[in-house]
Amino acid sequence: LAPLELQKDEAEDTQSEQEETFMSPSLEDPELNINHPYYDVARHGIIQLAGDDNSGRKVITFSCCRMPPSHQLNHTRLLEYLKYTLDQYVENDYTVVYFHYGLKSLNKPSLKWLQTAYKEFDRKYKKNLKALYVVHPTNFIKILWNIFKPLISHKFGKKVTYLNCLSDLREHLKYDQLNIPQEVIRHDENLQRKQKGKLPPVVKVPPPRPPLPTQQFGVSLQYIKDKNKDDLIPPVMKETVSYLKRKGLQVEGLFRRSANIQTIKDVQKLYNQGKSVNFDDYHDIHMELPQPLLTFECYDHILGITSVESSLRVTRCKQIIQGLPELNYIVLKYLICFLHMVSQESIYNRMTASSLACVFGLNLIWPSKGTVSLSALVPLNLFTELLIDFYVNIFSSRTVPGEILP
Repeated sequence: LAPLELQKDEAEDTQSEQEETFMSPSLEDPELNINHPYYDVARHGIIQLAGDDNSGRKVITFSCCRMPPSHQLNHTRLLEYLKYTLDQYVENDYTVVYFHYGLKSLNKPSLKWLQTAYKEFDRKYKKNLKALYVVHPTNFIKILWNIFKPLISHKFGKKVTYLNCLSDLREHLKYDQLNIPQEVIRHDENLQRKQKGKLPPVVKVPPPRPPLPTQQFGVSLQYIKDKNKDDLIPPVMKETVSYLKRKGLQVEGLFRRSANIQTIKDVQKLYNQGKSVNFDDYHDIHMELPQPLLTFECYDHILGITSVESSLRVTRCKQIIQGLPELNYIVLKYLICFLHMVSQESIYNRMTASSLACVFGLNLIWPSKGTVSLSALVPLNLFTELLIDFYVNIFSSRTVPGEILP
């Protein structure tokens, strides 16, 4: 049965290929440098960083429609690049979205390659992969699953979710952050049109309600300051830092594991209602500080940090943060001071300045349009690492009124 289904799948691919012309994928990432170690693969944009899921975990997308014909792509290099990308996240919880549309006989890797790929991804890659979403699965995917089922643990199998349409992703991810290829969007629209008489119900979106006076999430730093008697540090940050200083500095892997999504929602609701939060009630030291602090104006300046001579980078960091509004600067200093404390306990918590930068870098800054590209990770993480490592030096050059340190 399996060979017959595979032949059917191949026949459908062939017909589709006759109707479509394979275009050479354009450069997806304008920030990608030709000196990138995997430029030959990265330039196709097959693998992308795509924001966060609903639990705050980083999302990696794999788009089959961006894979060129097999003779134009070294699949061994593709596997190496995939591992190279995931190596930046496997120490933390992460999610993968696999867009299957566009995988055809012309660009499809061999079963042997797929088997090698699965074996290459050992426990360190699978452990912190919390969800794998397969979008627009076909017979080929279902047959592959049966072929590899003896090799796949029950625990890993539970992480795989099949989604037949893009709208289903909204339940799990921050959909607007996804960099979905236009080909996938068009395919999804065609599938929806084929479902005769099954138009989705019109959902009335209620008008946005004004924030509560006690609101802590989804509002500006200035709003929080104004509603908290001009207190410079947001209550959620002050109380979380205070709790972690008392009970979390020596916890191994602090900030690496995402908190339970319901826990996050419960804590956010309490803070937004102006109620007190007892973190001991949640038995989870891995709550995050999600407030991004750096402004959009800093983004391009931070990306340029890698082109600055090593001996001048700390000075450059000073110059960049000098341009921040006063309130942003104060809150940033408060946070980085705490992260510096955490890094000083790395012998116990295993969270060095570099490890902390991987977790917090993307929460401090992002571009005003779209999401952070993979090639931007190096400068963003380097900048954050320098802030943490050289905290005393970088933040000593600007005094602020009413300053409160952790």
